[in-house]
Amino acid sequence: MLIVNNPNDNSLLSTLELSRSKKMADIAGKPVGSGHARIPLLGFGTAVFPFTASETMKESILHAIKLGYRHIDAAAIYNSEPPVGEAIAEALGLGLIKSRAELFITSKLWCTDAHPDLVLPALRRTLKNLGLEYLDLYLIHFPVSLKPGSCEVPFEEKDLLPLDFKSVWEAMEECQSLGLSKLIGVSNFSCKKLQDLLVTAKISPAVNQVEMNPLWQQKKLREFCNGKGIHVTAYSPLGGRGTLWGTNRVLDCKVLQEIAQAKGKTVAQICLRWALEQDVSILVKSFNKERIEENLEILDWKLSPEESQKIDDIEQQRGFLAPMFVSEHGPYKSLEDFWDGEL
Repeated sequence: MLIVNNPNDNSLLSTLELSRSKKMADIAGKPVGSGHARIPLLGFGTAVFPFTASETMKESILHAIKLGYRHIDAAAIYNSEPPVGEAIAEALGLGLIKSRAELFITSKLWCTDAHPDLVLPALRRTLKNLGLEYLDLYLIHFPVSLKPGSCEVPFEEKDLLPLDFKSVWEAMEECQSLGLSKLIGVSNFSCKKLQDLLVTAKISPAVNQVEMNPLWQQKKLREFCNGKGIHVTAYSPLGGRGTLWGTNRVLDCKVLQEIAQAKGKTVAQICLRWALEQDVSILVKSFNKERIEENLEILDWKLSPEESQKIDDIEQQRGFLAPMFVSEHGPYKSLEDFWDGEL
């Protein structure tokens, strides 16, 4: 491996890094939306609980960019926008990327700003945090609103409000029309809520970002989205262990462990490769440099039909139920109501 003496000289990137960059180019993107935009199929997530920014986060994002990751996923509630912006600026300064246009940056509208008059100011605040002129993708984080105020978790049940789908989406459409986000979409939306949104939408959501992994495969939702031209991005592809919304069940799954052992891979790699083969894009979060690199090693091999069938047969159960959005005094009285039966 070559030694990099001058971080500003791209010609001195290691052979391994160049190889990884070539691999990333092989899955550089899938067309999304009605234009020419492409979303990278392997992205870097920044959600860590408690939601706090850190130097470790910034350095991990920078390391991911160096290795070839080009999709960075942030959100107002994660408090990750400032470190993402710092990492982008540093990556440009070091010559790891030639221009901001090489990156695909996603962020999300938090529920306290999911009101028609607050959407545009929220996006402008996000862009200021990131130090960017535009996003590639802006998402409604959840199909619910909260009383306007501080962007924080936990929140009080009395602050839960119904989302005005039509008016909030019109404000999202304005964000795209103004060029402040190239694409707009949603996150954690069921088939029914997507259908409700599509009734009045002038611009269809380009993306629905949802929990998806071998133990929650989202077959019904993926089929619906595919029929409507909506791309699916998978978060928590490894189960989100150690987070407020996560579970250990994915990495502890015996079927996945047996496949990993037989194939000489990690359970995480099996999960990521499976998701990649479902024609979705993936967001994977790790601030461990070895795992960030390990997560890239899913691009030059495939699961066998027999292995895929074993995964297909795994009993399904949603990991993240989002009980904080359910209240007898709020817009959703039960989990069935919130997820429209998709449990």
